[in-house]
Amino acid sequence: MNNSRLYFRSFLFLLIAVTAAFIWVLLPFYGAIFWGAILAIIFQPLQRRLEIRLRGRPNLSALISLLVIILIVILPVIFISASLLQEGAVIYKRISSGDLNLGAYFEQVMSALPAGVHDTLTRFGVGDIFSLREKLSASALQGSKFLATQAVNVGQNTAQFLIGLGIMLYMLFFLLRDGVQLARQAKQLIPLSEEHKQHLFRKFTTVVKATVKGNVMVAATQGALGGVMFAFLGIQGALLWGVVMAFLSLLPAVGASLIWLPVAIYFLVTGAVLQGVVLILFGVLVIGLVDNLLRPLLVGKDTKIPDYVILISTLGGLAVFGLNGFVIGPLFAALFIACWDLFPSAIRMNQQQSLPRREDADAP
Repeated sequence: MNNSRLYFRSFLFLLIAVTAAFIWVLLPFYGAIFWGAILAIIFQPLQRRLEIRLRGRPNLSALISLLVIILIVILPVIFISASLLQEGAVIYKRISSGDLNLGAYFEQVMSALPAGVHDTLTRFGVGDIFSLREKLSASALQGSKFLATQAVNVGQNTAQFLIGLGIMLYMLFFLLRDGVQLARQAKQLIPLSEEHKQHLFRKFTTVVKATVKGNVMVAATQGALGGVMFAFLGIQGALLWGVVMAFLSLLPAVGASLIWLPVAIYFLVTGAVLQGVVLILFGVLVIGLVDNLLRPLLVGKDTKIPDYVILISTLGGLAVFGLNGFVIGPLFAALFIACWDLFPSAIRMNQQQSLPRREDADAP
């Protein structure tokens, strides 16, 4: 008995050590593996339909699914990212050369504000126009410099990018083909009741699909609408601002308004009242409506997570995990809520299992 216990503990220690070492080896390609798994979960229904249509040919079905993902997801993302980096590099050159002076625009806005607004800003400690202007100029320069640097890095690290992309596509093919079987095996290894395992796995896949599809659709729609309106109003860098609005749209409630609202205020205080009013109306009634209607339908309804939890978990996920965090944050939040939902039933199950033992102990 003692030997069996020792063997089991030794094996458990070995299992943990080998698993940790394997995860450590995979860490350099964490992003590629992560997005391969996410895309496999999202496109698993397509894989199943193709297998039915092709009469159980999983390899061909996975290959067709992979080609569809490349055409509708990967190539558009690469094109938009390349355009964003290129436009960011152009803006950085204009800011560093003095051709584009955001500080002057800010000073122009501040000087057009009424005296009462200046007094209010001073009361809150933000009345130093010179200091704010310098901070804004420095932030804009740093942001555009970051995009320019990333553009250079992409050019220099093309091989690394292609390796990561290749690993993601390779993993994606096999996860599409064998994903259901792998999930079934993983489910068997979890030491929980069948009911609890079903609940957690269902919550996991639901949150991944709803978060990625919902957030991406909302972000793409808001970014496209904002970019088109900026181009219509003659604002330079409309593509760049559209992409920035799309990324900011990952944050529920505030999102794209962090870009279009300051621009609308600038139009109003500098005399371009018509453009400012048009942008505010478009932002509130069109861009805002997309967030208020689509996000609850695509994200909150399926996940059953309150909007404020989605907002906080998304912000926390982005801060901790970077861009991957917009999926990981809400996923952890959903699993946290799901585990606490299961806690009462786990207690009841434990009490029911321990009850016969007490009766046996009381028996003469």
